[in-house]
Amino acid sequence: MVKIPRCDWCGEDPLYVAYHDEEWGVPVKDTRVLFELLMLEGMQAGLSWYTVLKKRDHMRKRFYDFDPQTLVGLGPGALEEWLQDPGLIRHRGKLEALIGNAAAFLELEGQHAFADWLWSFVECQPGLNLYRRRQEVPTQTENSAAMSVGLKQAGFRFVGPTICYAFMQSAGMVNDHLVTCHRFGPCREMREGWNL
Repeated sequence: MVKIPRCDWCGEDPLYVAYHDEEWGVPVKDTRVLFELLMLEGMQAGLSWYTVLKKRDHMRKRFYDFDPQTLVGLGPGALEEWLQDPGLIRHRGKLEALIGNAAAFLELEGQHAFADWLWSFVECQPGLNLYRRRQEVPTQTENSAAMSVGLKQAGFRFVGPTICYAFMQSAGMVNDHLVTCHRFGPCREMREGWNL
């Protein structure tokens, strides 16, 4: 049996492989999905992405599909319930940030289209890198640092440059699949046909 070449970070766990093969690096336009991805990257801080993936479906359920309007309307009781739920990442600061970030999103969305604003940090075009080894892939860039500053100025939390770069990778704002990975070519083709 021929082994399919993949980025080595995803290992062989079916959950991780499916995420790598179907989602990571695929350019995203949908505003709600972009908000969810950004919030999940913030939830990951200090943890593995695998931990987030295992809890993602439950987070979607408990966080009302990451709907900012609903999240902003929740009272303090919701936070206390979340802190008792082992299916969530029970970090008070991150959970408080989720609600605060939803408010910041609504404020920002009132001024700019959120998706357009986020994509402006990469000039509205997915980037393309030609890395052969995981060690070559940066953890942050000038673009992710600029996005971090912009988000923080807008009132977002848990949006440092490294979190923003991981978000950019997951949302397909940059194709960081290794050139030897079977997903490099398809993601490159999506970039060439991209139109925000």
